[in-house]
Amino acid sequence: MNITILDDYQDVVRTLDCYRKVAGHNVTIWNDHTKDVDALAGRLKDTEALALIRERTPIRAPLLERLPRLRIISQRSVYPHIDVGACTARGVIVSSDMHPGRPSYATAELTWGLIIAAARYIPQEAAALKAGRWQSTVGTGLRGRTLGIFGYGRIGVIVAGYGTAFGMKVQVWGREGSLERARADGCGAARSREAFFEECDVISLHLRFTDGTRGIVTAADLARMKPTAIIVNTSRAGLIEPGALAEALKRGRPGRAAVDVYEEEPVLNADHPLLALDNAVCTPHLGYVERDGYESQFNSIFDQILAYAAGKPINIVNPEALK
Repeated sequence: MNITILDDYQDVVRTLDCYRKVAGHNVTIWNDHTKDVDALAGRLKDTEALALIRERTPIRAPLLERLPRLRIISQRSVYPHIDVGACTARGVIVSSDMHPGRPSYATAELTWGLIIAAARYIPQEAAALKAGRWQSTVGTGLRGRTLGIFGYGRIGVIVAGYGTAFGMKVQVWGREGSLERARADGCGAARSREAFFEECDVISLHLRFTDGTRGIVTAADLARMKPTAIIVNTSRAGLIEPGALAEALKRGRPGRAAVDVYEEEPVLNADHPLLALDNAVCTPHLGYVERDGYESQFNSIFDQILAYAAGKPINIVNPEALK
């Protein structure tokens, strides 16, 4: 089969052990990124199996209409970037391993790294030391402070456990089911949404990005946070009201932020307002980007392609396409 892999920024896929699974197939890997439909149509014109790395490239009807040889899109996790209806209409199978019950430990670990980095000004101090300065800031310890988890799902549970291990008091806000699970696990449930934003020293967002959660964190929520507080987002940028975080940081409530996700990715040439702020620690969507995670992700992606090639497709999102 002609297999194409998009958005392999670090050219890492061909170095994975699981890459041997597609030996004998014609594999093309693109390391740069484009959302331009004309460019993508040219790159994918002979593609039969398209492998996607999470949600990096949207696959919509105008592109699908120009890919007559495409038979399967293989990926892992949620698929808001794929027009499943258009795929079904063209007989293109979408296979996506939803890995139920398996949290992204890599994202949880990065979240905790960002919390510590923001609390202790680690990036700023490292840069200052290289510039010849010694001890430019005074950071904040975490023990005894309150960690707020907004969304007590698979990753939120893990981050809450890290907070407990560091001696923090954990407060949770979210839907009633989340609050019940948090109480059962020995965490606190915030008295109200207002109290959650007002009282927490660190707030970490762990919500799925849907129409219902778009902009769920508002400018008013951010304005309630302490001037010493930190907000961390390793989930999706769209959870926060557009433009609200940069403006809130300029006003000093919250005092700091640590961010791994952006409205449009990739962010190139430092073209994002958060990158200009000294009180924001910013990383380039590294949450799930680590070798073991890539091995697991592409094991699933390649297995789905090989299952299709064998006439027995798996993890099918749109079984109607088989008709």
